[in-house]
Amino acid sequence: MKKLAIVFTFVFSLFIGAEAQKKMKPWTEWSEKEVNKMLNDSAWGQTQTETDTSEMFYSPNSQNRNPIGNRPLDTSGGSSNDRSTQGQLNQATTVDYRIRLLTAKPIRQALARRAQMQNPELAEKLKAFAERHTDEYLVVAVDFESKDRRFSGPAMQIFNSANTGVLKNNTYLENNDGRRLFLQEYIAPINDGMGAKFVFPRKHNNAPFVNEQSGYLRFFSEMSKNLRLNMRFKIADMTYDGKLEY
Repeated sequence: MKKLAIVFTFVFSLFIGAEAQKKMKPWTEWSEKEVNKMLNDSAWGQTQTETDTSEMFYSPNSQNRNPIGNRPLDTSGGSSNDRSTQGQLNQATTVDYRIRLLTAKPIRQALARRAQMQNPELAEKLKAFAERHTDEYLVVAVDFESKDRRFSGPAMQIFNSANTGVLKNNTYLENNDGRRLFLQEYIAPINDGMGAKFVFPRKHNNAPFVNEQSGYLRFFSEMSKNLRLNMRFKIADMTYDGKLEY
């Protein structure tokens, strides 16, 4: 039994070592698949999918629908948005909201690698962005996409028209003891591939808001009556290169 335990320990240590080596692969060598995995389905980047089923069944007399929250669209202004003009889909449609901890190094590395693959000449500038660290702010970035641009339009309107004053009382970070950290600044999307930025102070009562005992970090924002962003990140999974990254 003692020999068996030693063998098991040895094999387990080899497994852990292999996993560590796999995680330590330089970000400059990540594949497109690895980049997308980090950005959209990881400890630091997750996806909230909103599905609209109003397009599944066509009715010529039905109201125009908003793919966010399934409410009627405002069609004032002289332009026609009805389905006879746009074309019917007869299927459920979705908008994916990519919610990412932008101040976490692996997310910045993934964004830098994606841009690097698109334009290798930016390698040196992107390296500085990927390795940068801040002790002052915690930033959540939210991007969105849909296979049909007609359904990402309402989301774009919401994000572009939002501002800090409107969002500051209903946008916050929360951990497992119920403490909340409210929004400090909102930055609308620009053409940088990162989406909207939600900026929070990194400290609460002069102490880091997040630590190894926090359990989880929840991001919540009521962007409008039709759109609520709500994502939880598990603290235990957020260690990267031996350090808690967020």
